Amino acid sequence: MNAPRSETREIGGHPFHIRHWGDPALPKLLMLHGFPEYGGAWGNLAPLLAERFHCIAPDQRGYGQSWAPEDVSEYTTSKLVGDMAALIGEDAPMAVLGHDWGAAVAYGLAMFRPELVSRLIIMNGVHPAPFQREMAAGGAQSEASQYINYLRRPTSHEELGADGMAKMKDFFQARMKIDWLSEEELAAYVTEWSRPGRLNGMINWYRASPLKIADPGTPLTDLPDLPAEKLQVRCPHLLIWGMEDRALLPASNAGLEDYAPDLTRVEIPGADHWLHHQKPQEVARAILDWMP
Repeated sequence: MNAPRSETREIGGHPFHIRHWGDPALPKLLMLHGFPEYGGAWGNLAPLLAERFHCIAPDQRGYGQSWAPEDVSEYTTSKLVGDMAALIGEDAPMAVLGHDWGAAVAYGLAMFRPELVSRLIIMNGVHPAPFQREMAAGGAQSEASQYINYLRRPTSHEELGADGMAKMKDFFQARMKIDWLSEEELAAYVTEWSRPGRLNGMINWYRASPLKIADPGTPLTDLPDLPAEKLQVRCPHLLIWGMEDRALLPASNAGLEDYAPDLTRVEIPGADHWLHHQKPQEVARAILDWMP
């Protein structure tokens, strides 16, 4: 049965909504969604993994039915990673999978709380150091990331949420293939985005990030300090990449081996940023073949 079990759990004194697929006695796989999704967005992939794993998919801070503080300061990487570290807790270590912004948290766990992570899976998400390099270069990734400047504006959540989420729906469906997105699924997204304070909370992830974006053709040199020795992924790492992604370009993970020496790369042709919706069977096979 594909329907998940759901619960609300207190983490740091605040409610977090969590979905589960698979037998709780199986090895655990923490699945971290990105923007603008929520834990239910794993509904195509998690059932394909649930015979081998207990899949755990929280709505992260600011999203869905989880806690959504108003202030940007509540969305620093350390706090986002702290949420998931507390969720893992005594069940450590476990495998962690992250997509998009969920990859930022997954990398944070692997780099700063390595005792919690046995294996790291990233799907079309980026390590901060290669990504900052490319966003600062003034080239193709800088151009592809210009939308972040819009999202960081103080009123972007109000503009995107106006008129029944009209602009948010357009934003979600822009630049990528969305033939996987049914009217029913889109309505479910709108329901999650429309919860009080959620759209602001979701976008606060962008506002709180210290990463800088160059204007196209104008490289930046005043960049955040990202020391390589502190940003190492020492556990086995699988990178699954939808090759037609227009938001995160392949150059954004060039040289990732310098930060993740035990790295395996798998490319998914015919998929873009939404590979877990477009090619769930192929993504599941890549994960199952790689896991012990």
